[in-house]
Amino acid sequence: MVVLLLIAGWCPVMVYANNNEQDLQLGSGLQDSMVIQQNRPLTIWGKASLGEGSIGRLVSIKTDWMQGPVTVVTDGDGNFSGIINVPAVQAGDYHPHSIEVTAGNSTITLNNVLIGELWLCSGQSNMQFSMKEVTDANNEVAAANYPDLRLLNVGLNFSATPYDSFSGKWTACRPSVVKDFSAVGYYFGRELQQKLNVPVGIIFSGIGASAAQAYVPQPVLAADTMLNRVYLQPYLNSPRSKEVINGGFSFEKVTRPFLLYNAIIYPLRRFNIRGICWYQGEANRKERDSYTKLTQALIQSWRQSFQQPDLPFYYVQVAPYFLEKEDPTLADYAFFREAQEKVSALNNTAMVTTIDVGEAKNLHPHNKKPIGIRLAKTALNRTYGQLDIVARGPQYQYLEVSGKKAIIHFEPGTTTGGLQTDSAGAPKFFLIAGADQQFYPAEAAIDGDKVIVWSDKVKKPVAVRYAFTNYAVTSLHNGAGWPVIPFRTDNWIEPTPKTD
Repeated sequence: MVVLLLIAGWCPVMVYANNNEQDLQLGSGLQDSMVIQQNRPLTIWGKASLGEGSIGRLVSIKTDWMQGPVTVVTDGDGNFSGIINVPAVQAGDYHPHSIEVTAGNSTITLNNVLIGELWLCSGQSNMQFSMKEVTDANNEVAAANYPDLRLLNVGLNFSATPYDSFSGKWTACRPSVVKDFSAVGYYFGRELQQKLNVPVGIIFSGIGASAAQAYVPQPVLAADTMLNRVYLQPYLNSPRSKEVINGGFSFEKVTRPFLLYNAIIYPLRRFNIRGICWYQGEANRKERDSYTKLTQALIQSWRQSFQQPDLPFYYVQVAPYFLEKEDPTLADYAFFREAQEKVSALNNTAMVTTIDVGEAKNLHPHNKKPIGIRLAKTALNRTYGQLDIVARGPQYQYLEVSGKKAIIHFEPGTTTGGLQTDSAGAPKFFLIAGADQQFYPAEAAIDGDKVIVWSDKVKKPVAVRYAFTNYAVTSLHNGAGWPVIPFRTDNWIEPTPKTD
């Protein structure tokens, strides 16, 4: 007979069983229509009932690309885990595959499995932001028929201890599904699928309003003096840490340390993913050095969890936002963006800037397509070796002073196609200061691959800042459309934020 298993923590699967026994289960996410990472080992895990008096049971795993099965034995609790090799695929190979798992007389067959590229997307609301809300949503959603782009939306959960399963179903990308899926994740996956011409799978696991510390394991926070003091101990010493944790959402709970890691990241660790895209920061915007260290600890802990010490990690810098204060001179959000940029000092990471596609008075900008595409181009260049693809905006290198003018030099190779503005007018959002550290709005002009900056109010320039305020939305970019990354040439102490 055929029965449908729907056991808490495990994915629903079709099981062939004898004597009404439901005796074989597969781990969460091992389902029909999933995408598995090419040219990497694949872990198949689950649970098989042992039978009376048994201390272990044989489990057979075979696929349509293997000559013979892999056989493993369950442990004393019936848990099993087997590793099988996955071949590389050629461009244009969208052949569906099958995986068959057998324990005794029970068999589960996974069908319509694709071999390709598998990525994880995570973060808070701007990563969760769905396709039904983007610019030109009706047309964008209606056109989203990509059967070889597969999506998995991990259900929200919280746990005080590492949890081994999650809810969510693999589906082919179609309008009815994509409308509620991460827009950044969709645009990223679509670009990869079209450029690589192989199947692509995107897992989204995140939640709006969440803080970065919620995604970091408790032992990692405890092991670092700063992270323990800033994030962990305030929670452990509060009454909230004594509460029974359930899966219900609250804006406060998504900021608590380690709960989201335990519930929606840890159970994904057996998937062999190609890389991670991360868009988060708004919930931590008042932090500086601690956020840089926290995010780097997050990256390193995830790499350890996925057992990939160099796992690519590409992240998005928060967009311009006025923070409910109509004052173009405020820069506290710019200092936070600077703390985000410092994360990229860690190996195999890269930051995507949104300074030109934000909406000054909207924390959730609607134009998500450029962000997803920039993440994809970053991956194509850095992970897939397509070095002809531009994957970086002009990056400040050094300041030269000539009389009353300051000359901004950019890192070689980042001004590909020349510096330009959208309107062909003069660049905006430059500030200049002398030794008194008082900044004034500056005039600016493009000179080849440099920018010349000056102001009549500054006789001897000492420092220049570009887009280094809360909500400057810029238009200065290279020929490939990548914006100049916001910068400051000084290292002056951040002023105390103004209060109302």
